[in-house]
Amino acid sequence: MSKTNAPFRFDYVGSFLRPDYLKKARADFEKGSITKAELTAVEDKAITELVKKQKELGYKVITDGEFRRATWHLDFMWGFNGVAHKKTEKGVAFHGEPALIDDTWLTGKISVDSHPFVEHYKFVKALEDENTVAKQTIPAPAQFFQQMIIPANIDATRKFYATDDELIADIANGYKKVINDLYNAGCRNIQLDDCTWGVLVAEGSVIRYGKENNLADIKEKLLKVNNLAIEGKPDDLTITTHICRGNYHSAYFSSGAYDSVAEPLFGRENVNAYYLEFDDERSGGFEPLKYVSGNKKVVLGLITTKSPKLEDKQTVIERIHEASKYIPLDRLYLSPQCGFASCEIGNKLTEEEQWAKLALVKEIAEEVWGK
Repeated sequence: MSKTNAPFRFDYVGSFLRPDYLKKARADFEKGSITKAELTAVEDKAITELVKKQKELGYKVITDGEFRRATWHLDFMWGFNGVAHKKTEKGVAFHGEPALIDDTWLTGKISVDSHPFVEHYKFVKALEDENTVAKQTIPAPAQFFQQMIIPANIDATRKFYATDDELIADIANGYKKVINDLYNAGCRNIQLDDCTWGVLVAEGSVIRYGKENNLADIKEKLLKVNNLAIEGKPDDLTITTHICRGNYHSAYFSSGAYDSVAEPLFGRENVNAYYLEFDDERSGGFEPLKYVSGNKKVVLGLITTKSPKLEDKQTVIERIHEASKYIPLDRLYLSPQCGFASCEIGNKLTEEEQWAKLALVKEIAEEVWGK
C-alpha cells in the first residue's frame, strides 16, 4: 500500500540516547570479551525496543536510533574502500569540550562494495507496519568531501586525488551505489545529515578548510557533490537533508545564521525537504527561508535536544507562524533541532526527558496542523 512519506508534521532527526546495556556491550566488544554476533544481538534488542517506543508515541517514522554506530557520520565513511581511521588524540574542538571521534582519512581511491548500512536498514525495514516508514540517515556527500579536504587530511587525499573534482566524482559515485542498494532493499526515505553548511555560516570558518581555500568555491563544491550523488534518483525516493552546527554531549561546533549559504543551499540543492536548526539564537532568523525553491518543504527544529528543559508551547507556536511568513504553513513541519545522540556519548538529558521532548513536538504539531 502507498504510505505518506517524509517529512511528517511531527518528526525527528534520527539518533536516540543509547541505553546503558548497549553502551556496555559495545565496550565489552572493543575489549574482546564478547563476539560481534553477541554485540549484534544486543543492538537488535535495543533497536526493537526503541522502534516500539517510537510507534507507541504515534510517530510515523522509525529509525534504529543510530545504535550500531559510534558517530553519526564517520562510521558510514568507514564502510568505503580507501578509508582508514584510528582513535583520536586531540578530537574536534567544540564549544565546551573536544569531540573525541576517530581520526578518519584516505589510504586509497574511494569505492564501495556491500555497505554495512544496507543490512542495518533491512533490520529496521522489517519493523515497519501499515502506519510507519523506516528512515535511513547517512552523512551528506558534502560531509565526506569536507572530511577529506580539511588541513589534517589534505596531504593524504592529494596522494590519490590531484583535484577536488576527481574526489567529488568518486564520492558521488560511491553514494549512488549505496543509495541504489538502499532503494533495492525497500528504502524510500533517506536523510543526508550535513554539518558542512553549518560550518560555513560561522565566523572564521575558513580555518576548517585551510586559509588558502576560497569559501565561495567551497560552497559550490559542497553543492556539486550533494547534487551529483542524488542525480537520477527514483521519483518515489524521498531525499531530505538535515543542516546542523554540531551536536556532541550537548556541545556545539559553530554559530551563525543561514543568510550566507541560503541561496545555494535552499535554492539549488535538489532535495525534497530540509530539517533545520532553529532552537536558539545561534541559527538566526527565518528570513533566509525565502530562498527555498519550488515546493520543497521545511522541518523547523524548534525544540532543543541539548537541554532537558521543555519549551514553552505557545512560544513555539508563535515561531511556527513567524516562519510561515516565508514558507506557507502547509509546507512547514516540526521536529527537534538535531538528534539526541549524534555520537555514542549522547546529550545531557535522560531517556524519559528525551521522550517528553518528542511528546511535546507531537502535541504542538497537532495543535497547529490538526490531528
